[in-house]
Amino acid sequence: MTLPFRAKPGMMADVILAAPIGEIRMLSRRHFIMTSAALFSAPIATPVFSQQSQWATWDAQVTPPNYDPATTNPWGFHDRFLPRYVEANPGLRPGDIHVDAVARYLYHIQDNGTALRFGVAIGRGGLYEPGTYTINRKARWPSWTPTANMIAREPHIYAQHEDGMPGGPNNPLGARALYLYVGNRDTYLRIHGTPQPWSIGSRASSGCVRMVMPHIIGLYEQVDTGVTAVLYPADDRVTANT
Repeated sequence: MTLPFRAKPGMMADVILAAPIGEIRMLSRRHFIMTSAALFSAPIATPVFSQQSQWATWDAQVTPPNYDPATTNPWGFHDRFLPRYVEANPGLRPGDIHVDAVARYLYHIQDNGTALRFGVAIGRGGLYEPGTYTINRKARWPSWTPTANMIAREPHIYAQHEDGMPGGPNNPLGARALYLYVGNRDTYLRIHGTPQPWSIGSRASSGCVRMVMPHIIGLYEQVDTGVTAVLYPADDRVTANT
């Protein structure tokens, strides 16, 4: 798969961008705390309406006080993983998502020639699956059920949840999830929040793309179902450091 960027000789390359666009305050606190799964959510017994009544409380619980997406970083990862607007290369379709698995960036393409960039974590080892997908479903505070492969691979971690885990701040899917499909087939890959924000920038998940909770809350409101998500191949290089 060819990455949509042009790197100048001797310079680090950043997959979707030409250059950062200044200092920003790109999204308001209200946008990120609006009250309105990656892994493989399935319905469980907990009534949905009882969980919905807690969504606003959970959103506030995982959003730091006086949250500013451009500067707030109580999680301690490199500041390059904070949200920022960057210039997008020509020809990228507004609304689509591109994930640079090397630099650990997710880009949401805007309609003005820019992209909103976030830091992410990706699947460890051979669990990450590059490809072109469609986001066919979105969910707030989704429930989660590990796959049979996950249980077989790490039963000491996943077997206890074989009947599912209800949504909430400790759920592996976090505050929001975008479900990746190929045609009508659910791939069981997700772009989702994580209760392990320290993993951002690493290869840590069981195949999905992880984001910090307030970041996925903000992104979720902007992403429409039916858009394309392109996950680019990963290797051990780093293509960007700013």
